[in-house]
Amino acid sequence: MKKFFSEFKAFISRGNVIDLAVGVIIGGAFTAIVTALTGHILMPIINYVLLLITGGQGLEGVYTFLSKVTDETGAVVLENSIYIDWGAFITAIINFILIALVVFMIVKLINKAREAADVDAKMIPAVQAKLNNDEELTKAEQKWLNKYNKKNPDAQLKKEEPKVEEPVVIEPTATEKLLADILAELKNK
Repeated sequence: MKKFFSEFKAFISRGNVIDLAVGVIIGGAFTAIVTALTGHILMPIINYVLLLITGGQGLEGVYTFLSKVTDETGAVVLENSIYIDWGAFITAIINFILIALVVFMIVKLINKAREAADVDAKMIPAVQAKLNNDEELTKAEQKWLNKYNKKNPDAQLKKEEPKVEEPVVIEPTATEKLLADILAELKNK
């Protein structure tokens, strides 16, 4: 049992499972927003237009009855009737199209951002090398460099100044100092 819980804990704590859970929660909330948009804004407009065109009901009253049950007054009792609700079906199609459109736009933005990051990752070393070697940039590279530098003012690409290394001073050891003193004494004699 302990092994089961440790495996379950490892499974749950993986990043992609948590990302999936967040995605499902946000997706549910997003679906509620789109359903409200469709049901409370778009469908009344569509029903109004259909009412003007047909002179009858909008999508809410578009049924095909397979078995119609009426009450004493002759009104149809929908709870007891068997029917195809075309209005609900068309509303679901509109919901699907709206959700698909928004998801498409989000994926397109994410892909565009990834492509820009990939271009930056490829261009940075190439352009930096050309700048350091005083090579001329192509028009595309210059255009990219201007856009990159404007977007990243703190990390602008420019020619790096060569690093000047200070000379290394090696201190003589005690033995070397002693030998130098002996040589100096011998020269004085």
